[in-house]
Amino acid sequence: MIAAPLRSPTSPTEDKKLPYNLTGKGYGKDGVKLFHVTRDGAYHSVQEFDIKVHIKLSGNKEYTEGENSEIVDSDALRNIICVLGKKQGIEGPEKFALLVARKALEQYAHIVEISLNVETYPWRRISQDKTKPDGSTTNYQHNHAFMFTSTAQRYCEVIVRRQDAKPTVISGFKGLRLLKTTKSTFLHFIEDEYTTTPQLHDRMLSTIAEGAWEYSDFENVDFTKDWESVTETVVKTFGGDPIDGTVSTSTQRTSYLSIKQVLDDLPHVAVMSLTLPNRHYVHFDMKPFKKLVPGENNEIFIPLDKPYGIVYTQLSRKDLKSHY
Repeated sequence: MIAAPLRSPTSPTEDKKLPYNLTGKGYGKDGVKLFHVTRDGAYHSVQEFDIKVHIKLSGNKEYTEGENSEIVDSDALRNIICVLGKKQGIEGPEKFALLVARKALEQYAHIVEISLNVETYPWRRISQDKTKPDGSTTNYQHNHAFMFTSTAQRYCEVIVRRQDAKPTVISGFKGLRLLKTTKSTFLHFIEDEYTTTPQLHDRMLSTIAEGAWEYSDFENVDFTKDWESVTETVVKTFGGDPIDGTVSTSTQRTSYLSIKQVLDDLPHVAVMSLTLPNRHYVHFDMKPFKKLVPGENNEIFIPLDKPYGIVYTQLSRKDLKSHY
């Protein structure tokens, strides 16, 4: 998984009196909750975020000397988030995180790096059918009522370093639960004295996907459209054709094909990673109940939470340099 270096190492600070250096630092505010309502007459839109904001300062004396004169209070960081949400509005998590980061660097000249992790809450507008006087039915999107739908959680990581000309912007999703009941094989792997998994010509495949991608260019990007495109690609690659499906020869292959398609579709994405854990479903043993239910069991399965296999894949463009 691409992860923003919220606590990445800093340049060593030497203290000749001590046998060690300060090589990592940073602080901020986690769990900043923000709910924003846009009111366009009777038509309302909502966004809810859970935000982590971390900063690094140019000096170290709050650590090495117990001198707090350069500390930016973490509540001030929270307040910048809320005030900017009110003043500027919110156009998606990525753009809002960039707005907050740039404001903090403008406000406090001794901040050398700021990073924000923004997780979104999946509110979806309620829709319902209404019958017209002529008997026809039309589906209406509700003006101001919403439903929590946790299909997948959207998030972003934004890092702005004062010395860098360009911020780092990473978008991602997690909690995308997928399952197919056939068209998955697992064959020709190593078999030795430690192998217990049989060669599987057909199996159930389930995962809870987590993916992230870093932008090489984002000035004119529609982040929401990209997020929807990436998640749709992962879903379609996993399932394949809606009638015939697509055979997955391994979770590794499915992961690779998903990322390859994203990079083919979005030339402004430099690198993408995808993590696919195998959430296993095993046949319930019906042998003791042959008199009650004769024949093979291919209907009843037991979900296993742990342990589970996990596959991690990352593809990077050869002609673009990633921050990672």
